[in-house]
Amino acid sequence: MFYLRKNYSTHLPLLMKMVLGTGGPVLEFGAGVFSTPVLHWLCSENRRELVTYENDLECYKFAKQFRSRNHKIVFVKDWGEISLDKHWSVVLIDHGPLLRRSVDAIRFKNNADFIVLHDTEEKSEPYYNYDSVWPHFKFRYDHELANPRTTVVSNFKDPREIF
Repeated sequence: MFYLRKNYSTHLPLLMKMVLGTGGPVLEFGAGVFSTPVLHWLCSENRRELVTYENDLECYKFAKQFRSRNHKIVFVKDWGEISLDKHWSVVLIDHGPLLRRSVDAIRFKNNADFIVLHDTEEKSEPYYNYDSVWPHFKFRYDHELANPRTTVVSNFKDPREIF
């Protein structure tokens, strides 16, 4: 059973802008009751490739219902074993364990036009270690409309150009 709160969806406005403002494949690290359906329908519209990775069995079972020709759902045991042999338009980082988010954001620094990171407000820093991420990127945009905050980073394009 999912425990849902409004703050679990604060990344959606920025995530939707980034997906709608780009045209290539989308990667979701961590399935969610908010992000997975939204990404599924946004990508289905244009038959964009979408891959969702999840390591929690309950979340994986939820996400499987969105599997389609262009949406692949993959259960993962070790996030470090996921291949980085592809370039993505948008990567959403919103998975657990929490400290793994900073590791994977850095791993994708040369493989994604935009990386969307959820839960980037300062009070969350000890749990996510996002301060280790920022020096690896040329561009950063903090969306501060709601808490928890969401941030987009890139080494290829300024996220503000999407707006």
